[in-house]
Amino acid sequence: MPTITTKDGTQIYYKDWGKGQPIVFSHGWPLTADDWDGQMLFFGQHGFRVIAHDRRGHGRSTQTWDGNEMDTYADDLAALTEKLDLKKAIHVGHSTGGGEVARYIGRHGSKRVGMAVLISAVPPLMLKTEKNPAGAPMSVFDGLRAAYVENRPQFYRDITLPFYGYNRPGAKISEGIREHWWLQGMMGGMKAGYDCIKAFSETDFTEDLKRFDVPTLILHGDDDQIVPIGAAALQSAKLVKGATLKVYPGFPHGMPTTNADQINADLLAFIQKSQQAAA
Repeated sequence: MPTITTKDGTQIYYKDWGKGQPIVFSHGWPLTADDWDGQMLFFGQHGFRVIAHDRRGHGRSTQTWDGNEMDTYADDLAALTEKLDLKKAIHVGHSTGGGEVARYIGRHGSKRVGMAVLISAVPPLMLKTEKNPAGAPMSVFDGLRAAYVENRPQFYRDITLPFYGYNRPGAKISEGIREHWWLQGMMGGMKAGYDCIKAFSETDFTEDLKRFDVPTLILHGDDDQIVPIGAAALQSAKLVKGATLKVYPGFPHGMPTTNADQINADLLAFIQKSQQAAA
């Protein structure tokens, strides 16, 4: 399995397919690079080099006790892009992965970045504070942690319903997609998954977003039950200079999977438009 070794000895697993301009995919909690298979096949077939890694503590990467927070996630991503010597990479982050992309640009700049895409992403801040009244109260995240500790396998199985909007009337439920989510989650470390709840909910990405200086696309469904749009995409679009915001009526948090054809087409159109503008 291809891996890189970070400065603290953590092995980060990654997939690297095809040739062309690189697209780097950062996955959500508590998943793996495999969550991007629908995008990686599509964009690989359209002439891009597609790369996705398992975040530390997740999937096939080292199950670390420490470092399960956004600064280290961003540094791991930087180590990967430097090891592969990626230039003008398109960084795509879903959910927690959107936070990883934001912190990566905030900490390491955009010298290796060509474009950024945030899909159903957690920035700028999920937690409710005085300055962020649209966020969710701490009790919500404490509840996630309690359910996680009590019965992680059942918690993971249950959360797939709101994740994909399968709890909505008339939803067409795919048990295969639910099982795939569950399997990815269970591959990860118990401590890493627990810590990552704090990382995705309490990290403030406001200053990171202000540092974006590349073409940026923000995609979000207005029926996202995991990362509600009000405290997320609608705020991020105000902070990223020149960002393009696209809101999908009725789409769930897991829309890269449930609505892959639409997301892939819109992402490809944005990339092509940005390439033409830069030519």
